Amino acid sequence: MRFRPCIDLHQGRVKQIVGSTLAGDQATLHTNFSSELPPSHYAHMYRRDNLPGGHIIMLGPGNGAAAGEALSVWPGGMQVGGGITGDNALFWLDQGASHLIVTSHVFHDGLLDKERLTNLTRLVGKERLVLDLSCRWREDGYYVVTDRWQKFTRLRISPAVLEELAAFCDEFLIHAVDVEGKCMGIDTRLLELLATSVPVPTTYAGGVSSLADLEHIRTSGKGRIDVTVGSALDIIGGSGLRYQDVVAYHARS
Repeated sequence: MRFRPCIDLHQGRVKQIVGSTLAGDQATLHTNFSSELPPSHYAHMYRRDNLPGGHIIMLGPGNGAAAGEALSVWPGGMQVGGGITGDNALFWLDQGASHLIVTSHVFHDGLLDKERLTNLTRLVGKERLVLDLSCRWREDGYYVVTDRWQKFTRLRISPAVLEELAAFCDEFLIHAVDVEGKCMGIDTRLLELLATSVPVPTTYAGGVSSLADLEHIRTSGKGRIDVTVGSALDIIGGSGLRYQDVVAYHARS
């Protein structure tokens, strides 16, 4: 299991936001942390500690310059997502992204747009694409959500769906949106589904609040699931996990 660090950007600043509150106006937005440090500070730290494959996520408009700043620190060392389309994909690879993380662009009216997905894979190569299949529970299973996690699609996560989509990408990134940003513990039901189903490298995010949660992901995930940590991490405003402890755990794992 690898630790994948993150740089979440909102209005050009590094922030930790409860993803389910991203809809609507600023009055409804729940921000756990807003950093005074530039994105490059975090990118330098992740490069120093040899933590490749982290995620730079642009939460809405106005984050392009900040994302470019972070990518320039470690060309080929981090992935970028948020508003990635066929029109700007090559631009972000040129900016230094190792992979492009995509969700909303490959969905249309709640359905997976196979034509867009196929075209994007052909454009950048399967080995440079990460599918963000972040999901929420709804009645009979976990469904992918798009548009900053606000819109349910009709795509339900299942072993067959994951096997099919793996033909188009190098990795999956899956946020457990129901617990994301709340430091309330991991979504064990989703984790168990992923551990028995994912055919490509997969990073789980959501609810991690302690080293015990990391150990649970390592054991329940059978070593097949990587992890990213957000609001619990001390370098981005949290109190549940020290960054250096997570780096040491990553080295041991």
